[in-house]
Amino acid sequence: MLEMRRLGQSELSITRVGIGTAPMGSSAGWWVNWGSQDENEAMRAIEVAIEMGVNWIDTAPFYGWGRAEEIVGKALRRLEGGRDKVFIFTKCGTLRDAQGGDYEDHRSATIRREVEESLRRLQTDYIDLYQFHDPDPRTPIEESWATMQELIREGKVRYGGLSNHPNELVERALKVGPVVSHQQQYSLLHRDIERDVLPFAERHGIGMLAWSPLASGFLTDGFDLERLEAGDFRRRHRFGQEPFYSQLREARVKLGAIARARGKTLADLAIAWVLRQPGMTGAIIGVRGEEDARRMSGGLGWALTEAELREIEEALVCR
Repeated sequence: MLEMRRLGQSELSITRVGIGTAPMGSSAGWWVNWGSQDENEAMRAIEVAIEMGVNWIDTAPFYGWGRAEEIVGKALRRLEGGRDKVFIFTKCGTLRDAQGGDYEDHRSATIRREVEESLRRLQTDYIDLYQFHDPDPRTPIEESWATMQELIREGKVRYGGLSNHPNELVERALKVGPVVSHQQQYSLLHRDIERDVLPFAERHGIGMLAWSPLASGFLTDGFDLERLEAGDFRRRHRFGQEPFYSQLREARVKLGAIARARGKTLADLAIAWVLRQPGMTGAIIGVRGEEDARRMSGGLGWALTEAELREIEEALVCR
């Protein structure tokens, strides 16, 4: 059985890794393009992860402008008892603009429209965790979080969470209603939340979920920018620019050696490193196919030693 932890002050006991669907939503019409994605392979990845015991999926309308949510809905429908085996976490607030970019809108009418669209795509009548994707600078969070509480009372949503919000906005939301979870970027290459977000969440009993713990694949064995499709957004990613990328390749060699000494992969080490944080409830692992899904649990069931943690810090000259 996979390691589990309670999500904040909710009744949800979740596995320490969850199914990330951002890569599944990859399509030519989405600016965060991960390259070609086969729908059947994506559904198979979800099925395999659930069969392994992973019990939550994180998705969003933003991932392919609805494509990822549709894939999740189809996958759970064809898996016997699928909806009862997994918690569905999705988001709202990020909309597409006329230029193909995006913006945030957390007005009550927008949230209510979005939740109905997500329920339809996901083929379910409730969402276990509904999250505001990014802060909306125009709508007071007190108003939007009040709408979240209404959706909870109506039974369309079980719990409310936030994503990528500063502590000041989280604190304001807490005065309106519970904030069960907070999702933030966290990896060996992105550690900003250690200073203030993680301590704040621990003090307030908020469950933390890490997105991009593998740094969009830059912290996986064999990652090579030159092998990516021409339109893959990672070719433009700051991690792929010089001189950082050359420094990162050197660090990856050292980190990989630390992992192999334990019979693990670089990705396993990166996940174990993220989950070592006492306040980190779970890590979202992006998967695209069956092989990715079968590797999800490699970061569980073992702990990095103090000596290894020091070696890791020494290896991260590029951080």
